[in-house]
Amino acid sequence: MPLTDAAVRNAKPAAKAVRLFDANGLYLEISPSGGKWWRLKYRCGGKEKRLSLGVYPEIQLRTARVKCKAARDLLRNGVDPGEQRKIEKVLRVELAANSLEAVAREWVAKHVPRWAPSQARKVQRLLERDVLPWLGERPVAEILPPEILAMLRRVEGRGAIETAHRALQVCSQVFRYAVATGRAQSDPTRDLRGALAPAKGRHHPTILEPKAIGELLRAINGYAGSPVTKAALRLAPLTFVRPGELRRAEWSEFDLDGAEWRIPAGRMKMRAAHIVPLATQAVEIMRDLAPLTGRGRYVFPGARTNGRPMSENTVNAALRRLGYTKDQMTGHGFRSMASTTLNEQGWHRDAIERQLAHAERDEIRAAYNYAEHLPERRRMMQAWADHLQKLHAGAAVVAFPRAAA
Repeated sequence: MPLTDAAVRNAKPAAKAVRLFDANGLYLEISPSGGKWWRLKYRCGGKEKRLSLGVYPEIQLRTARVKCKAARDLLRNGVDPGEQRKIEKVLRVELAANSLEAVAREWVAKHVPRWAPSQARKVQRLLERDVLPWLGERPVAEILPPEILAMLRRVEGRGAIETAHRALQVCSQVFRYAVATGRAQSDPTRDLRGALAPAKGRHHPTILEPKAIGELLRAINGYAGSPVTKAALRLAPLTFVRPGELRRAEWSEFDLDGAEWRIPAGRMKMRAAHIVPLATQAVEIMRDLAPLTGRGRYVFPGARTNGRPMSENTVNAALRRLGYTKDQMTGHGFRSMASTTLNEQGWHRDAIERQLAHAERDEIRAAYNYAEHLPERRRMMQAWADHLQKLHAGAAVVAFPRAAA
């Protein structure tokens, strides 16, 4: 007699497994612990076999019968439903391994050792928030440009235009990795050029007019706060490294006699070692600071403990204290100040880019050439420091010597 919903619901366990049969080989097995499993008993190739159809109450009687009928249909067509399930499981595993999420996470894992922690967090957060919820389960080889555009439109829709462009860039890198590893034939993002609203581009407020630069330098020289913070403010325009690289500077990285600061790859954004030639003015600042912090690890330790570097907000907060708003000047703005002025004064573009530690397209070339253009960079850094010194002194017109070609 076929089972009823009430009979299934009220079935009780016993000391041994209990089986309640329905029809067509379908039965409910009740374990001594009370668990209830739907199973199908069938014969294929002269052998008796069993197939699990799910657990009650997640699978109700009606659904179990539908699953039973589907398995019986396979048998009538000469297909073993148990073997078919094994094949489907393998296919699901392969599909999961070739999904956009699997490829993206593999790509991230490959690059994390070369990324700064902050960059790794940004990329992972972008993927998990804006990309994977919509396309993560799709096979990477089957994703089409309109699907990607629909995902990007959601980001645009909340006004995050720059984030949409970054998402497109990251997706392109993931698809190129999929092509390189044989899991996709092409990068579908190539067909989306021009499809997004133009990005405004990230702007780091800075000061470029010579007279205003001189005023800023004099304001820094008169800073009445912590002498450690003042030293960081004075060194920032002379080295124009990234704010994070400056605040995490360690005394072991400096050779003051050799007038050189060597930042290890692990602290650089692009994970490549970087050399900062120190002008005589920068060396003087470091020697003055040594009695205060030279016995510790960090050149610019935090206010509460020497065991950690100063806060990432310290330099910007000091600039606000000097009267400069976030729309006028930031710690990152010293890089823009140097880059713009040095280019205007005719210094070799490659030397400027190398000193800014901008990304090298050829990673192998970057690894071997971190000291590239070093002689000219030494001349450039000293000339830049002399230039700033004259602006600080209030020179109306500053002669900025160009290195010999």
